[in-house]
Amino acid sequence: MLAPACSTAVIPLQVAGAFHTEHMAPAVDHVRRAAASLAPADPRVSLLSNADGAVVTSGAEAVERLVTQVANPVRWDLCCERLIALGVTGVVELCPGGVLTGLARRTLPGVETVAVKGPEDLPAARDLMNRHGGTR
Repeated sequence: MLAPACSTAVIPLQVAGAFHTEHMAPAVDHVRRAAASLAPADPRVSLLSNADGAVVTSGAEAVERLVTQVANPVRWDLCCERLIALGVTGVVELCPGGVLTGLARRTLPGVETVAVKGPEDLPAARDLMNRHGGTR
């Protein structure tokens, strides 16, 4: 049996810097030293790592993944695969740009999205969460 062919799409993003690339490697040690002073609690909701889409259940692991992610690529494709596997039907983005919401509309058909860009977007986010069963 032949495996189905995979297709890849590259979407250029307008970004302010070389984040998530090897060019940020010198910053990793600085971030690691700052992170060493943290005492993170374990998350109360599911966190996904943008490195591989893994569900992260430990606060310490979440911080370590944030540190290493400074100089490593984001794997949006693996995050989307995990979201689909988890049965996600709605996404709320808490970043001011709305970039991830736009990507989600293209890569997660049927998943409702809301980008919280300011306080005026909070009612729509609350409504989406109420319609889709809250947070996980």
